[in-house]
Amino acid sequence: MRRPLELWMRRAASAVFVCGEKIFVIHRQNYLTSFPGYTAFPGGKVDKEDSNKKAFHRIEGMENDILVALSREMKEELGIDIDTEQIKVEHLGNALTPKFNPYRFDTFFFKIILKQEIDFNLDKQEFKGGEWVRPSVLLKEYEAGKILAVPPTVLLIKKLSENNGDKAPFDLNLKYDDQNEIPMIESVKGVKQFLPLSNTLPPANRTNCFLLGEEVLVDPSPCDENELKKLISSLEGFSIKSIFLTHHHPDHHENSVAIAKHFGAQFKMSKDSFERITKKWGASYFSDCKVSFVKEGDVLAKSCGYDVMAYAVPGHDEGQLAPMREDKAWMIVGDLIQGVGTVVIGNDEGDMTKYFLSLEKVINLSPEVIFPSHGIGLGGVTYIEKTLKHRQMREEQVIKLLEQNKTPEQMLSIIYTDIDPALYPYALMNIHSHLKKINAK
Repeated sequence: MRRPLELWMRRAASAVFVCGEKIFVIHRQNYLTSFPGYTAFPGGKVDKEDSNKKAFHRIEGMENDILVALSREMKEELGIDIDTEQIKVEHLGNALTPKFNPYRFDTFFFKIILKQEIDFNLDKQEFKGGEWVRPSVLLKEYEAGKILAVPPTVLLIKKLSENNGDKAPFDLNLKYDDQNEIPMIESVKGVKQFLPLSNTLPPANRTNCFLLGEEVLVDPSPCDENELKKLISSLEGFSIKSIFLTHHHPDHHENSVAIAKHFGAQFKMSKDSFERITKKWGASYFSDCKVSFVKEGDVLAKSCGYDVMAYAVPGHDEGQLAPMREDKAWMIVGDLIQGVGTVVIGNDEGDMTKYFLSLEKVINLSPEVIFPSHGIGLGGVTYIEKTLKHRQMREEQVIKLLEQNKTPEQMLSIIYTDIDPALYPYALMNIHSHLKKINAK
């Protein structure tokens, strides 16, 4: 018998240290597997062992192990012991991970009042830095698109900066009607990330649909009529003037024509993407829609006052373009990497040599935040670097097996020992792409 979802949910505790008009925030390392590069508040998961200890602080209605976890995490991450009468702890609010995320947390936020600012002993493995800052200053940085943060963190910063008399605990949950709307997060201001269900390769089941400057929609691809209606409903408050397609694969444009017609929007894409789409799905695919071609250097949109420009990143798909804000605050890298799963390089649109070059190109551009087509925003280019190293490692494996006269099918059974057999055809595509690159040298 399957257990209810709630029993699978983890709990966590986070601390908002307050001294006078300032709060303390941390900046997570870019190489972390969870929320890399995010601005956040220190904290962590409640462990089973936390129930074996008695919490020093008491808050009415609050479970003991949550407060024990709070104290333990502050010692581990900041080197501070909050178990003293001189330190006041208050419950600020809760944030529950929405149902669309399979990894759910109920996070408890606490306000910890200090008489003076502390130079914390930060866990350098987890944090690249931390700072005492006024919430209003932090909010301005977010509004300028300079901060990467999860919605509850942004909501809490707003609450603390407003000082409008609202009393804690605050409701920090993401609000949307899951029967009629698509979930949306804005971890970087100016990049609204809608998450419609799409027909894509497992394990991913959603393709990010981005709204830039509230006028340019990127890669809308709802999987069916119901999801299409929900996405249109979610976008009704915006003036959609154009739909930009990063590349031609169907999980980036399915049902997009219906969206364009509903809003009276034109399409923008590379000429290569247009030709591949119309070749595969018919010359009338974009009927009654205006289409304009985009090349590297063209301006696609405005976001937080900055131009958003297109960059050519072929390899996964010959016509793929990546939007980047001109100050390199962020870049939508599309399917260059996968927040969920592995990139496939194959068929006539794939080219492993160009793929390597595109990865190197993004690394050299070094945007502050990257957005993949599937998954959340990521700080820095660490995951691009990891992907390049992974593909280089795979190529070395293929070269060694080629020297042993192994066939591509034999290489598949040796290299890919831990993937779902349903993904073997795609893994074999990658092997053939590596072989083509190797033989071209």
